[in-house]
Amino acid sequence: MTLFNTVTKVTAGLTLAATLGVASMTPALAQDVTLRGASMFDDNHAFTKTMVKFAELVDEYYDGNVTFDLRLNGELGVEKDYVNFLQQGVAIDYTIMAPSNMAKFAPSIPLMDMPFLFRDLDHWNTVLSSTAFGPLEAELEKNADIMILGYTGGGVRNLVSSAPIGNLDELAGHKMRVMGAPIQAQIFSALTAAPSAIAYNEVYNAIQSGVIAGFENEAASIQNLKFYEVAPHVTLTKHTITVRPIVMSGKTFRKLPADLQAAVKKAGGEAGAYGRELESREDGVKLQEMVDAGQLQVQEFAGRDKLLEMVIPVQDAFASDINATELLKAVRGM
Repeated sequence: MTLFNTVTKVTAGLTLAATLGVASMTPALAQDVTLRGASMFDDNHAFTKTMVKFAELVDEYYDGNVTFDLRLNGELGVEKDYVNFLQQGVAIDYTIMAPSNMAKFAPSIPLMDMPFLFRDLDHWNTVLSSTAFGPLEAELEKNADIMILGYTGGGVRNLVSSAPIGNLDELAGHKMRVMGAPIQAQIFSALTAAPSAIAYNEVYNAIQSGVIAGFENEAASIQNLKFYEVAPHVTLTKHTITVRPIVMSGKTFRKLPADLQAAVKKAGGEAGAYGRELESREDGVKLQEMVDAGQLQVQEFAGRDKLLEMVIPVQDAFASDINATELLKAVRGM
């Protein structure tokens, strides 16, 4: 098998890319496969490293010819574009993305990324190593024809702001960007902030221009996209340990030979475990690097336990609305 990861510019448009890729393969040509991946980040980001690992594992488990064409640095757009491409079976075949970006097809899937869902890293890893999210996977596949192959993530999300936010008084009315799923805004509204959904690629300019005063994210993204230049303050709310599904277009998957399908599923699960360990380990290192470089100032959130109490009714109501009360109960009990 040939393993090919490229960061060069696409020389043809997205329509041509889809035409030449798996999405147009006939069964007779299925033994000669190109799988196209996309990452918003460079080759040093944990997501990119995880997708490279995924390709290596497929290479190990499949006795056939597959070319992996992985495009980096947002060359093929942002995650909301990826969702549409995967759902339609064009341009890209696999990627890693936030659950909130798939909410329009699977309204209950943002539960995976609900703030304050996980107690700590051990709880998070126990849940992601189990079959707890099976119902959410089935919903996404049924409604969007997007398959979840495994779970990576591990970044601890904190408040990132242009001015210090250290307690509930300072959080009140704080204009901040949140991801698009309604639960994100509901949680931070309950904490008295003023959240709004802004496209990820607009966050830097929105902070710089004063449209918002901050957002929430993990260390790798802050460092990779230099958000510290406009938002040099991090408050350790530790409200989310990220869950990032490794996904593949169902249209792509069904065109693969059976033995390659098996290899892809096995590789997806193992790549997820690899990525979780990698990102959770790197998260603290990257945060400290920015502190040591004088790029960030970090503080604890005074009275964090109060935040945990304030969000419980919102979590319960959200789970009830999406018929996930039992799932939430199961996750809390693990």
